[in-house]
This record gives sequence, C-alpha cells and structure tokens, in this order.
Amino acid sequence: MKTYVSLLLLGLTLPPLLTADDWLQFRGPDASSVAAGGTTGLPTTLSAQDNIAWEMALPGKGLSSPVIVGDKVFVTCSSGPDQKRLHVICFHSTDGKKIWERTFLASGRTMCHDKTAVAAPSPVSDGKNIYALFSSNDLFCLDLDGNLQWLRGLTQDYPNASNSLGLASSPVLVDQCFIAQIENDSESFVAGIDTATGENVWKISRPKAANWTSPVIFEDGGKRLVGLQSSKGLLAVDPATGEEVWNFDGGASTIPSSGVGGGLVVVPSNGLTALKLNGGKPEQIWQEAQLRPGTASPVIVGDRVFVLNSAGVLNCADITTGERLWRLRLKGPYGSSPVAAGNYLYFFDEKGGAQVVDISEPGEVEGKIVGEMDLGEMIQCTPAIGDGALFVRSNERLWKLTGNSGDLPKP
Repeated sequence: MKTYVSLLLLGLTLPPLLTADDWLQFRGPDASSVAAGGTTGLPTTLSAQDNIAWEMALPGKGLSSPVIVGDKVFVTCSSGPDQKRLHVICFHSTDGKKIWERTFLASGRTMCHDKTAVAAPSPVSDGKNIYALFSSNDLFCLDLDGNLQWLRGLTQDYPNASNSLGLASSPVLVDQCFIAQIENDSESFVAGIDTATGENVWKISRPKAANWTSPVIFEDGGKRLVGLQSSKGLLAVDPATGEEVWNFDGGASTIPSSGVGGGLVVVPSNGLTALKLNGGKPEQIWQEAQLRPGTASPVIVGDRVFVLNSAGVLNCADITTGERLWRLRLKGPYGSSPVAAGNYLYFFDEKGGAQVVDISEPGEVEGKIVGEMDLGEMIQCTPAIGDGALFVRSNERLWKLTGNSGDLPKP
C-alpha cells in the first residue's frame, strides 16, 4: 500500500485539558447529539437582536458541522468551480475573529450533487489536533494553531473509493485512532488511522453500496466500541483493531445515523429499532415502524427518544417500549439533525429557520416551541454546542447564537 504521508512534526507536548463545553466531532460527545455540559448561556428564545452574538462570512460551501475546542471554532469549506479548493478555518469563539485559515488543493474526485459539497464530512479533534476529511478523500491533520502535521490523499491508495453524489460520512476518534467510513458502490471500506502518523492501523471491507451515515461510539461490556451502519445493519467493531464484536443484520438506512444513550442504540431500521447493550450480542427490545426518521438522526434524551420524520413532524417515544408519547409539527424541510442540551432541542431547517423545543414536561405532555428565528440562508449543517452557545453554518456564513446578553455586540 502506498502511504503518501507527510510527517512534518511530531510534538511531545501534552494536549490541553478538555472540558464539557468542547464539541469535538459531528453530533458532539460519542456522536450522540447531546451536550455533556449544562445549558448556561444557551438561547431558549430566538431573535436576531437578542441572540446573534456574531456572524462571519465563509469562503465556500459546506455541510460539515463546526468543531469547538476551548475558545476556538473550526469549520471546513470547499470553493472554486469544481470545489477543488479545500479550506480549514479557525475562528475565536468569543468575537468571531478569524485566527487562521489553511487552504489545500484536492487530490481526489470532487464530483458531488449540487445540494451537497466536498466539505460534507465534519472535522474531528482530540484537543491537540484537528483532523479534516473531505469528500475528495483528502485528509489533513493540523495542530490547533494551524500547523500541518501530516496529510494523506486516500484516493492515491484507493482510487475507486467515491460515488457521483459525493461522500458525507463524518469520522470519529477513539483514543489514538481516527476512524473513517468510506463506503460507496465500488471500493468500500472503513479504516482506522493512526492519529500520530496518518498510516492505517487497520482496514476492513464494507458492503459495496452508497452510504452517507456516520459512525457512533458507545460503551458495551466495559469496552468502547464503534458502530458502523450500512444498508445491511449495524456492525460493532473494536476501534483498536477493527475486529467485529457483534453484528445486527436487520438492515438499516443509509442516510440518518443511529442514536446512542442510556445503554441503548437506536438504529434507523424497519422504522426504528432499539438495541440494549449487554456486553455480547445486543438484545432487540422493540421495533416501531411509526418512528421512521427522515434525513435527521434520532436523539436519545433521558428516558425518551426523539425522531424527526420526512414530513417535519417530531415524534417523542418512550425509550424502553417504543410507545409514541406525542407528536409536534415543525417547519422544514430538514437536512440536518437536531441537537439537545438539558431540556431543549434545537432544529435548523433548509430554509434557514431555527426552532427551539422545550421537552421539560414529562410523559405524554407535548413539547412546546419556545423560540423561532429565520437566518435567511439554506442550512444543512447539524449545529454544535460549546462555550455556552450554539454554532451553526450555512454555505455562506457561520453564526454564534447565545442567550447570554453579555456576549452580544454592543449598540
């Protein structure tokens, strides 16, 4: 195998101390969509005057979510007629000032559907470096100051790993292993890549079919595992070796990803299927056809699961039984997944609308829409939560939304 790895710097410094306010990957902690910290500073009502702390123009398109490490926000973009120019940008979370920007030229294919972008996969961070994967299969590792550590053109090693609509799966990190799900109609695989060198630690073949889902992370039997979803189902692997631990082969969606939380994994399979983790092959505890998600991935909050269907209806169900408790119609359509903090769910639709739903009432009491705002631009990005704020991007700009008046611009 050709490696095409440029080792530019091997630092011996310790990574910064990570906090609950950090949002290090697509859908946050363990790709669960649930913020680990509290809701202090987050908006619960929305208006341009009261909640936009800042907005910054972006140089190109992107569906990738922001990543937050301390007081830094990282975003990827792709620009140019064929989206061959790849951007990794760092902003200061407090005032939106651009700290640095690095631009690269794609070495792989940049063909994709008009609605998506080469900057569709979200970056991921271990608190020391930022790892940015693009649909062109170009992978870059930079430190938090923007210094390139290594780069790798995966297309050089796997020339048929692409599809005409573009790749969109967002990678995850477990310990020192970067896990990239590169699934397509031809050369389909998942690779565990050493974060220090950019070289493969392991690689496994995957079903040859287009797939836009992203891995999830969960603890099962005292071990952290990675769940890989495809049209065949959900495969749990050891992130250190790529070895299969168990396999749910009941089929699954290739667009919305699984949700995790409370010792369960909910898989978009035959509607929605709940798997109870028990240290071996998981137990299927329920399957509910009425809980079929649209594009958005399901979210587990406490003892409930929330599913947004293709009609823009939010379904709330009991996590132990799958019984639907209530439904709430939202505006849409949606290309992004919701995120949760405390008793609030945050939604951003493709027309630029933002909605906040209060889910604090128990049982069958319907959630309430308590905040709405129109950002006026197409949004397909799943937002990030960190530094007491929401960060959301369109193809044109990045916003920081806050409920803390001290963070707002002075008149």
